[in-house]
Amino acid sequence: MANILIVDDQPCVRELLSEELISEGYRVAAAGDVKSAKGRLRSSQPDLVILDLYLDGPEGKDLLRDIKGQNPDLPVIIFTAYDNYVDDPQLSQADGYVIKSFVLDGLKRKVADILKPKAGPQETVRAWSYGQGMVMSP
Repeated sequence: MANILIVDDQPCVRELLSEELISEGYRVAAAGDVKSAKGRLRSSQPDLVILDLYLDGPEGKDLLRDIKGQNPDLPVIIFTAYDNYVDDPQLSQADGYVIKSFVLDGLKRKVADILKPKAGPQETVRAWSYGQGMVMSP
């Protein structure tokens, strides 16, 4: 089960996202400002961060830069009401950009895609041999 950190200054957005992601089987932590987010990053060790661009105090862009500077492999999805930042070079480190909506299907698909287990060298591969009628596994 993956851990997700939601960083948004609006309590209703944090609550909605938390409920939806928990119902999808994820563990969720939330923060409403940069200071809380930095604490949650250390304590909850998320597998993914969902980040609003506009927070009270420093903007989400600054937090994105800090997150990627400390842990470049930690995926971050920008979740914002503003579509005019899609091509912003300061956001190029983000792993996804989703426009806020109360229909969360797009966000949930993006989360699932990012957290989908990746095939690695240790994964078992099974193949059916038609001529022999047997299952082979390295």
